[in-house]
Amino acid sequence: MLPMAESRTVNEAEGLIEFIDASPSPYHACSRAAEMLQRVGFSQLEATAEWPEGGSHYVSHGGTLIAWSTPRRLAPSSGFRMVVAHTDSPNLRIRPQPDLTAQGFRQIAVDVYGGALLNSWLDRDLGISGRVVISTSAGHEVRLLRVGRPILRIPQLAPHLGREVHTEGVRINAQTQLVPIWALDRSPAPTFSDFLAEEIQVDPKQVLSWELMAHDLVPASLVGVRREFISAPRLDNLGSTYAATRALAEHAGGAESGAQVAVICLFDHEEVGSRSSSGAASSLLGAVLERIVMAQGGGRDDYLRALAGTICVSADMTHAVNPNYPERSEPGHPVRLNQGPAIKVNVGLRYATDALGAAAFTAAADRAGVPVQRYVARGDIPCGSTLGPIIAAQLGVDTVDVGMSQLAMHSARELCGAEDPGYMVRAMSAFLGPDQPRRSLPEARASGL
Repeated sequence: MLPMAESRTVNEAEGLIEFIDASPSPYHACSRAAEMLQRVGFSQLEATAEWPEGGSHYVSHGGTLIAWSTPRRLAPSSGFRMVVAHTDSPNLRIRPQPDLTAQGFRQIAVDVYGGALLNSWLDRDLGISGRVVISTSAGHEVRLLRVGRPILRIPQLAPHLGREVHTEGVRINAQTQLVPIWALDRSPAPTFSDFLAEEIQVDPKQVLSWELMAHDLVPASLVGVRREFISAPRLDNLGSTYAATRALAEHAGGAESGAQVAVICLFDHEEVGSRSSSGAASSLLGAVLERIVMAQGGGRDDYLRALAGTICVSADMTHAVNPNYPERSEPGHPVRLNQGPAIKVNVGLRYATDALGAAAFTAAADRAGVPVQRYVARGDIPCGSTLGPIIAAQLGVDTVDVGMSQLAMHSARELCGAEDPGYMVRAMSAFLGPDQPRRSLPEARASGL
C-alpha cells in the first residue's frame, strides 16, 4: 500500500470519513458540526434568547446549523464572509404509518427523498437514523436516534424471474418495489412505533412523531491501490459541510482580527427544494445575520450596508468526468478528482456564480496554494442547481458556486478524491480569513459595473 503524499491531505480525508460515519442524518451532521465548533470555543445560542455582542457562536434549527465568529472592535456594517452548504442527501424516508405485511413478511413503507439513484439502495444492509419526538411531563422532547445494525433490506429480483434486466436494465417502481423487509410475519413482531420506543427506552404511547431515514451501514473508507479515493455515502453534501465547519474552526483561532464576520450556514432540505423553516429559502439566514448586526449595536441600515459588502461561497459537490461516460461532460471544461475545487458556472443561473464572487474565491484559493477548476454543463444536458441562486436572490449578495468533484452523485455510495477535502478546507479557510478583500463600490462604479 503506497503512502499518501501529504499529512494534511491524509488528516482531512480521514476527518471527512469520520464525519460522514458519525452523520447518518442531517440532525447527526449538525450535532457533529456543533461538537467540532465547541472544541474551539464556540457556544450555542438559543433563538429566543438575547444574543451577546461578539464572539463565536452557533444556532441550530432541526437539520440546519448557522455559526459565526465576530472579530473584536468590528463596525456593525462591516459585512460577512459566508460559506453555505447543505446537510441532507437523497435517501429513503420512513413513512408516518409504515407497517406493512405481504407474502409472509413484515415490511416498512418508505418514501424517496430527493433524486436518489434507486437501484443503488437494493441488496444493502440498512440502518435507521434521524430524530424522534416523544411526550414528557414537561411537554415534548426531541431524541436523536441511530440504529447502527442491519435491520432493513430491499432484495432485488433474481434475473431468472425478470430476464428483461439484461436488456432493459433495472427499472424500479418506487411505490411497490422499493419496500424494505425487516421481519417475518409471525408473532411476536413489534410495530415500528414499538421498535422505536424500545430503542429510545420510552413507553410506546410517548412516541409522537419522527423524521427518520434509512442509511447504508458500510463505513466510509479510503480506496484504490494508492488510497487516492474516498468511498462513502452522503458525500453530496457532507463533503462540503465538513469542509465549511473545519474552515470556520480554523478561522476562529485568529478571530481577534479581521474585516468581516465569518459565517457558515449548513442547511437542511436542499435536495427537495429548500422550502422549509430550516431550508435556505426560508427567512432563517436573513434573520440570523440581522441579529448579528443588531447584537453589535447596529440597526436596519447597518444590516443592509453589511449585505452590500458580503460575498457568499455556496459549496456543493460537482460532477467529475466519468471515464465510462466521457460524452456526458462538457469537453472544454473537464473536471478531475484530486485537482482542486471547481467553480460552477451556468448562464441560465442554475448556479449563481458572478464575476466578483468567482474572483474572490479564486484569489483565496491562490493564497492557499489550491488549484481551481471550472465546471460548465453540456448545452444539451439540463443543469442541476444548488443553494447559490437561492441565497443570491434572497440577500442580494455576490455569490460563487463551488464544489469538490465526485462520481456516482446521488448513489447510496459515492466516490471522490482523497486530496480534495484538504484542498477545499484550505481554500475556504483562506476565504474566511482576514485577508479577504471587501467589495469596493466606488471601484465597481469606476470599472463600469
